[in-house]
Amino acid sequence: MNDEARTNGGADASAIPLDGDVLLYTGATASVAPERLAPLLRAVQEHLGPQFDAYRRTYERVHADEERAVFLVPDGHWADVGSELDLPEREVDAVRRAHAQQLRRIGTKTDRRDELETALEIREAVVVGR
Repeated sequence: MNDEARTNGGADASAIPLDGDVLLYTGATASVAPERLAPLLRAVQEHLGPQFDAYRRTYERVHADEERAVFLVPDGHWADVGSELDLPEREVDAVRRAHAQQLRRIGTKTDRRDELETALEIREAVVVGR
């Protein structure tokens, strides 16, 4: 569990449900300033958190634990979320990369990397904190 979620008993809707190494990877590969990444991901989580039940009912959940749930959504989903939040394309791309990388990391830990990597070829990952 990340430090913010730990400090807030896991109930902070703006806690980032992504592992630290995922944040480092995203910071290194995305064209968003590293100091902008955490506030961006918090803002996205604040948007996603209240929609947890809708994601659960509508999309395939490929992983869930006490910290987060990961859903596979149609390609273009992040562009739609970016429009709703009025995000520039480079920030949408950073968010997309971060969520996909978290799914890959989970896939590696659970020995499902190939399966989940294949799923990312046609869908996008959305990680929603619990």
